Amino acid sequence: MKPLFGKVGIFGVGLLGGSVALGLKERFLAEEIHAYDQDPEALEKALFLGVADRVHPQLGPWVGELELGILAAPVGALVDLGRRLAPFAHPDSLWTDVGSVKARVVGDLEGTLPHFLGSHPMAGSERAGVENAHAGLLHNAIWVLTPTPRTSPKAREGIKKLVEALGAYPLEIPPELHDRLVARISHLPYLLAVALNRLVAHSPHRDLLMFLAAGGFRDLTRVASGSPRMSRDMVVENREALKEAIYELRGVLGELEELLDQPEALLRAAEEAKRTRDSLPIVRRSLLPEMHDLVVQVPDRPGQIARIATALGEAGVNIKDIEVLTIREEAGAIRLGFASREERERAREVLSRVGYRVS
Repeated sequence: MKPLFGKVGIFGVGLLGGSVALGLKERFLAEEIHAYDQDPEALEKALFLGVADRVHPQLGPWVGELELGILAAPVGALVDLGRRLAPFAHPDSLWTDVGSVKARVVGDLEGTLPHFLGSHPMAGSERAGVENAHAGLLHNAIWVLTPTPRTSPKAREGIKKLVEALGAYPLEIPPELHDRLVARISHLPYLLAVALNRLVAHSPHRDLLMFLAAGGFRDLTRVASGSPRMSRDMVVENREALKEAIYELRGVLGELEELLDQPEALLRAAEEAKRTRDSLPIVRRSLLPEMHDLVVQVPDRPGQIARIATALGEAGVNIKDIEVLTIREEAGAIRLGFASREERERAREVLSRVGYRVS
């Protein structure tokens, strides 16, 4: 069967660009993958890892042979990259980007590249680089498309087919709204992680704080482990929407500060936060029905996951999702997800009966 696309170009061979390329290869969606990057080492890795069939250190006439181009450079470089590509692009080719900020990119490139539609796969990792790319990163991901009245029908249809063929879920949102929403659920958490780590780094008790920092602190600040330069560019590009989000957060923190003297009101706020957190989709990068969590304390001994799964299986309780949260020298924790509240409570009974602490 003929692939969905002929020659496809990936412009920027990092985690996302590499993952898109591997997804295209794994699903036989492209006849040939071309990769461009200004970093020769990234191109060498792309060839060695089988991410690309051909690599290019320079733009040129080869761009005109592409049926589809995907801009995966750092968000601050996307507009300039698109402008440099435009003279070579075939008038019938499709173009998209995978940047996390959309308004300026879409505004500049929709009239510059032929059949351009901005997009943003809601997937990623703190581990950057093409060596960490994998096709599964995009599977079940929510992939935002940001059309405008200027978007051509060909672009809208073609990029939507690309997203669906890669196993992701297309979701259309206007560019400006996308940036406001992402500022609150992605860019603001990154700045919070930076802020919390700065509190530790600049404290006179830094060494003691580092020693005491537990799994909760590490989980909360995990996103600060990503590429500082790429993250800096991401939040700077979205600074106006992010400033609005910071202003709102200051108000919320002020309210919580006042509630420290009102224990019952603080409890209600905490209960609301728990309900909100518990209603989030369990499996990252996916659009799935609500699930119900249990956290199981486990000793650090072989066979614990198998013992838990066996106990629940014999009781007829189906585990829908599982995640190892922490493992230390003496104990750890596992999060289990269940499809219904009833199954979760049944699992609580079963695991408590066989000796596990469950929360």
